[in-house]
Amino acid sequence: MNAKPARAVPVLMYHHVSTSPGMITVSPDNFAAQMEYLARAGYRTIGSAQLAAFLSGEDVPEKSLVITFDDGYLDNWVHAHPVLKRHDFTALCFLVSDWPGEGDVRPNASTVSNASNALAGLPRLLDHHAGEYAIENGRADDVILRWSEIEAMRDAGTFEFHSHTHTHVRWDQATVSTDDKRKGLKDDLSLARAALRTRLGEVSDHLCWPQGYYDDDYRQVAMHAGFRHFYTCHTGTNVGANPLDRHASGDAERTIKRLEVRDRPASWLASRLWVHTRPAISRAYLKIKR
Repeated sequence: MNAKPARAVPVLMYHHVSTSPGMITVSPDNFAAQMEYLARAGYRTIGSAQLAAFLSGEDVPEKSLVITFDDGYLDNWVHAHPVLKRHDFTALCFLVSDWPGEGDVRPNASTVSNASNALAGLPRLLDHHAGEYAIENGRADDVILRWSEIEAMRDAGTFEFHSHTHTHVRWDQATVSTDDKRKGLKDDLSLARAALRTRLGEVSDHLCWPQGYYDDDYRQVAMHAGFRHFYTCHTGTNVGANPLDRHASGDAERTIKRLEVRDRPASWLASRLWVHTRPAISRAYLKIKR
């Protein structure tokens, strides 16, 4: 018997999985417990191509979800990658393509065998604010993935890599005119696509907005650059188009809502997924929250 189709596909949003606590950070223990819960409860991860097909009206199995990580932090390799590999899960990572550097692959939690010496053997992980400071001062390698690690994660099947722009600049804030804003974003997206194509051999039509911000100018410029699937910070779930609605495929723009995962036990994530795998309940819940 075929599996029941999903009525909705939640997209989970992570940034850091780190032993250095702070904003937008989930501890390695809580992340491991959350992924263990997903595996035990029968959830399955899908990639960008399956999500795009679902949004265009195709079926995916019940309990399908997407896991995303923003910015491409080193801790994604150190702590998230080994857990995803253990459960045969895949995630989408949105890279700021100017930030990764060169160098050898660094140790991660799966390569440090002696638990008592695990912290000593792993790279030092900065908290979010310290990481921002490091990037601003030319030390992105202290906090961001290297291209060698990106390739290792990609080869292992634990991560796909997509665009989060080239510089993570908010052009609406960095410029004073609409024309300058549009040109800044256009050039930024062009550099991002070129970098990903050069380093990874391909670039997708999936884009994550820096800080979740977008407006009509952003959408028009990104569509013209070849992007079609836009990941936001808006809370909610995602439902597919009516498969009889033929105009829903092709060049249609897709805005993707996500659920920010907090540093909470697996039971917290379970309760959110119960809500956001049921479209009517999800809408009612969010209306009440608002």
